[in-house]
Amino acid sequence: MSSARLVSLTCLALSIAASQACAQAAAPMNLAPPSGAASKAITKQAPGAAAKPSIDPATAVTKANAYFNSNLTMVADFVQLSADGRKTGGTLYVQRPGKLRFEYARPATLEIIADGTSVAIRDRKLATQDVYFIGQTPLKFLLKERIDIGRDTKVLDVRSDEKSVAILVEDKATFGGTSRIRLVFDTASFNLKQWTVTDPQGYETLVSLTNVDLAQKPDQSLFKINYEKFN
Repeated sequence: MSSARLVSLTCLALSIAASQACAQAAAPMNLAPPSGAASKAITKQAPGAAAKPSIDPATAVTKANAYFNSNLTMVADFVQLSADGRKTGGTLYVQRPGKLRFEYARPATLEIIADGTSVAIRDRKLATQDVYFIGQTPLKFLLKERIDIGRDTKVLDVRSDEKSVAILVEDKATFGGTSRIRLVFDTASFNLKQWTVTDPQGYETLVSLTNVDLAQKPDQSLFKINYEKFN
């Protein structure tokens, strides 16, 4: 598997969150190119527009960390919009630290499973499975036991309006090169509702969550990788 394909798939696999691919999902924010350190991030306004609420970048990062660290499990529906325009969906299961499953609805044949150590990208139709270490993936920091966005990544920008707060981060320690992840939170609740990953080749993948359940504990069998079946 090429590094571009690995990054584009695992960008989806190792995260916890959201996209603008369906009518139920919130519209993504239009982030300008990163302006530098988060402490210099600003919220741009159209000329003559009414003042919009902004948030201090450090406060935004603190709230994002609190959201992730207080929610160890998640079951949700997701919709994914890939760089080539293809839209797919399914169910996302998360149990931190380290465990995750993207179960794509048919006719898609893809499954992505993280068992705490490795990530398996499985194609049911082709009967293939590629396995990688979690540490090779762009969003590995989102499955850590304790998450600290400011320490684990480089925060490039923070933007906000009355509906959303977007935090743009950069991870240089991924397979294939540097990836950028834009995490979008609801301004009022600070629940994560969307993310966009830009891989080292510049391709973007957008994912959104609906019907999020943070109380349900996923069945542990969902996170088991069958290493023998595909040998």
